[in-house]
Amino acid sequence: MPAGIFDRKAFDAFVAALAGTSLVDQWDANVAKVGGKVFVLLSADEENAVLTFKCSEESFELLTTLDGVGQAAYFAKRKWVSAAERSPLSAPELEAYVKRSYELVAAGLTRKARQDLGIITD
Repeated sequence: MPAGIFDRKAFDAFVAALAGTSLVDQWDANVAKVGGKVFVLLSADEENAVLTFKCSEESFELLTTLDGVGQAAYFAKRKWVSAAERSPLSAPELEAYVKRSYELVAAGLTRKARQDLGIITD
């Protein structure tokens, strides 16, 4: 498995740097949450690692046209994608999508919850 966000230690370090993030093992995956709400999962089997994250409608339409990226299984709502290690997305691109997922989920929290978690909003 290549280094980068698909590596569990790198994944943990990246998401832990985002304010108010907690990490749990759930659904056979390493799950990152903000305010108790999932914003990204890292799952892996013998063959492949997969990142699952929330994205905007525009990003969803674009990402799901790429090889190795599709609508996330088990997430009934659209705007969640799963990107396999073999996808053409670079590590910086994936990190940007994960950060955006965090921002989208955090934006759905109450103002008080965001303040309590130390999330700075404009």
